[in-house]
Amino acid sequence: MARHWADFQYEIYLNGMTGAVPRLPTDLSRLEELTERRLGPGPVGYVAGAAGDGSTARANLAALERRRIVPRMLRDVRERDLSVEVLGRSLPAPVALAPVGVLSIMHPEAEPAAARAAAAQGVPFILSSASSTPMEEVAAAMGDAERWFQLYWSKDREVARSFLGRARAAGFSVLVVTLDTPLLAWRPRDLDRAYLPFLHGVGTANYFTDPAFLAGLAKPVREDPNAAVTHFVNLFSDPGKAWPDLAFLREHWDGPIVLKGVLHPDDARLAADAGMDGVVVSNHGGRQVAGSVAAADALPRVAAAVGDRLTVLFDSGVRGGGDVFKALALGARAVLLGRPYVYGLGLDGQPGVEHVIRCLLAELDLTLALSGHATPATVGPADLEQAAG
Repeated sequence: MARHWADFQYEIYLNGMTGAVPRLPTDLSRLEELTERRLGPGPVGYVAGAAGDGSTARANLAALERRRIVPRMLRDVRERDLSVEVLGRSLPAPVALAPVGVLSIMHPEAEPAAARAAAAQGVPFILSSASSTPMEEVAAAMGDAERWFQLYWSKDREVARSFLGRARAAGFSVLVVTLDTPLLAWRPRDLDRAYLPFLHGVGTANYFTDPAFLAGLAKPVREDPNAAVTHFVNLFSDPGKAWPDLAFLREHWDGPIVLKGVLHPDDARLAADAGMDGVVVSNHGGRQVAGSVAAADALPRVAAAVGDRLTVLFDSGVRGGGDVFKALALGARAVLLGRPYVYGLGLDGQPGVEHVIRCLLAELDLTLALSGHATPATVGPADLEQAAG
């Protein structure tokens, strides 16, 4: 029988009989404010901040808020099954943890803690190229649990090739290629504090342990860390990449490839034409283009364009189970959760991340049931209406 994620609420209430209450809020939208109060302004600003005045990040939330769920009654929802097939993988729910770099700025246990939390709950963990922990160590922390690797596509072909080989050897099954960060955006919260972790060698673990990267250095990292950081900055991303370059990835990766950061249906069609397996409709949580279209507004058009050819995933603005429901109704196959789990990590390490995952999936389970659905497969555009204004 499928797991009923909603049972988490009864676990909380039963624990309350002994006077115990959750260590973190169960309304995940409150985590950002709590993190702001408890953690340093530099790390919090790096995670919570966005491009320009933050209008895109706000638009992401507003676009989901505008869509309202229309519940249906008297449908048998006693037995529910949230499991889905995504990219040939069977997942217990339509959720994965999004790639977020430099997690050591939030908690000393960094990526391994988040990865263990994902593994414990059975959801995929997507490791960022810019992690604070080498990919092999994160893989070891997960055992045989489902893990995907996010690539920041380096200027150096040998480094990119080496990353892909290492990720496959470490058991990462899906490649997620971020397209929307060929340059670092104008992010005032970071700029006002001149805070960029990479310049201090944080978030560079995969590079500083990579043979191809190290071959480009005159001295070992420990002997000249500044030269290593400069080398990293110079090759980290490449604004010269174009659609024909995708052939390189297909040549060096034999599993599914997903392109992250797609917002226009024509780009989604180009991804399909290039033989990719999926796209993530995302604006990087509002971190790249100030004034960008909201991800949830872009999602229906992308899903309509390529939903029959590609796996369509979604991120940017998800703060609760209702948002996951709305993304499914708008055409996503599954959703990537970003900032909320990072706040959970910062506030309470691995247990904090597990709390966030369980809250999100309990609320999704209940939202589905209370809206008349026993499975994500039956959710569609008819379950939403757009609020006036």
